Amino acid sequence: MALMDLRKKLRKAIIKTLVAEGFNYAWNEGEIAGQAVNHLHLHIVPRTKGDAGVTEYEPRKFLYRPGSREKSPDNELKEIVELLQRGLED
Repeated sequence: MALMDLRKKLRKAIIKTLVAEGFNYAWNEGEIAGQAVNHLHLHIVPRTKGDAGVTEYEPRKFLYRPGSREKSPDNELKEIVELLQRGLED
């Protein structure tokens, strides 16, 4: 399956560039499960020892973080994209 092949490639790049030690993966199917737009995408949550991470299994608490939250700065997001792109080249 193409999605799982892509997951494997991204996993390697994330381990290499962000020094992840583990992952949580999730996708939502259906409005009741939190899917707002009818399309498939995979959430990849890199984990490291000692991070706050997922402390209980309620995806809405760790994927959506209800309420107000800071927007990630565009320059920080761009830097992460560039790191991952370089990680995918190897």
